[in-house]
Amino acid sequence: MSIMDKLKKNSKIKDTSILSDSILFAEKDIITTDVPMVNVALSGDIDGGLTSGLTVLAGPSKHFKTSFALLMGAAYLKQYEDAVMLFYDSEFGSPQQYFESFGIDTDRVLHTPITDVEQLKFDLVGQLENIERGDKVIIIIDSIGNLASKKELEDALNEKSVADMSRAKALKGLFRMVTPYLTMKNIPLLAVNHTYQEMGLFPKAIVSGGTGIYYSADNIWIIGRQQEKTGKDVTGYNFVINVEKSRFVKEKSKVPIGVSWEGGIQQYSGLLEVALAGGYVTKPNVGWYARVNMETGEILDPKVREKETLNKKFWDPIFKDSNFKEFVKTYYSIGHKPLLEIDLDLEVEDV
Repeated sequence: MSIMDKLKKNSKIKDTSILSDSILFAEKDIITTDVPMVNVALSGDIDGGLTSGLTVLAGPSKHFKTSFALLMGAAYLKQYEDAVMLFYDSEFGSPQQYFESFGIDTDRVLHTPITDVEQLKFDLVGQLENIERGDKVIIIIDSIGNLASKKELEDALNEKSVADMSRAKALKGLFRMVTPYLTMKNIPLLAVNHTYQEMGLFPKAIVSGGTGIYYSADNIWIIGRQQEKTGKDVTGYNFVINVEKSRFVKEKSKVPIGVSWEGGIQQYSGLLEVALAGGYVTKPNVGWYARVNMETGEILDPKVREKETLNKKFWDPIFKDSNFKEFVKTYYSIGHKPLLEIDLDLEVEDV
């Protein structure tokens, strides 16, 4: 028996294996959504998407955080017919119709109301412990930003007004416990969170809940928005996904996503800015856009308004050009190179 076989046999941990054979480092499931730029924000790739691990969607109130989570959840349920969604709810702001608007069958959603961090921790760890790798489950917490600690609730019941210093510690413990399960069981977890503005001359948005969330998360989005107007009427919002942390996407990347009040998320929004940067689309006149033949540089007809670029017909010819998808990867994704560069030139002159 080799030393490797001996060590493997003596291990008390069932998932111990030779690294090259480990299922934990096998290629992860990728959940591709219907919105290309959401896939880019998750993976740096138009054809990529959500993988297992913790994704935090943070921002102020009414910034479409739950909607982005349900968009990804719907894609997961669509990809796996036997999949279910475990939905932890502390805000109760998502009625059944909201799920249905994303095409989610509510019979496949287990709704669990929660009141405090400890209650979430005990239930979530218990659920993850009993999930087997291969079970298709996606977890959404809406939201951790609105969760009190158990001590905070007890102080309120006992009419104490002392400051609660335990919440950040409880959240750190929660994510420290669940993070290994998410990788080992191949489970994606989407956590909706709040932000606050730091003090200072140039304040920036900070994700609430302490450093534990930053350490544990695979992806952290901070979502901003701008109003979209037609004349003086507000017709929707332009959201910007600010990539605060990612395993795949360059941090501080900004990914625009449009949302109209009439049609919801604009499927092809955000692509125009990238295509303009790459020269795949040009502005022949103010307010007009056209595709470009990348071999000849010829501007192709027809010229269209921005609204007419938000459809499949405009983007299909561009998507068929594999160079465009590679350009998007280069634009957004983290490059891969050896972490140790070894100089193999061994000739050394005498000194």
